[in-house]
Amino acid sequence: MSHYGTPERGTPYNNPVPMPEHVPHVDEIGATSAPLKSASFFIGEKCREFNEDFMLCKSQKRPDQCLLEGRRVTRCAADLLEKMRAACAQEFEAHWKCLENNNQEFYLCRKQERPLNACMFTKYGLRKTIPGTPKGHTPIHEVEKPIHKAVQK
Repeated sequence: MSHYGTPERGTPYNNPVPMPEHVPHVDEIGATSAPLKSASFFIGEKCREFNEDFMLCKSQKRPDQCLLEGRRVTRCAADLLEKMRAACAQEFEAHWKCLENNNQEFYLCRKQERPLNACMFTKYGLRKTIPGTPKGHTPIHEVEKPIHKAVQK
């Protein structure tokens, strides 16, 4: 097994190349894939403007010239995760734990997802919208009796 830097386990990664001085420090989000996936649609809605600025910058410049915009996206996502943990902690935890235990499949966690969506709308006015949902159709996460089941044949 190879290690970068110190071989002790549990030692935080120390990047030998510091960020440039003009880029403000932002702490890492510190979340695993399940909480990030659970919050992904809300992060997309809340941080849309920052993300669009970052993607535009990356398309027009070298990626290393867009660190400031990337930090804004990270700061926005971290802020929203903190708010979710504060206001909708039980719903958020139930949903991301369901995702963690069900191979990150949304369709297996709709029961836990609905209270989270309601809490986020009530507390922050954020609504889960899935890009590309056809006009006039009920979004898949709002279907009451979906045909997708957890049991495979």
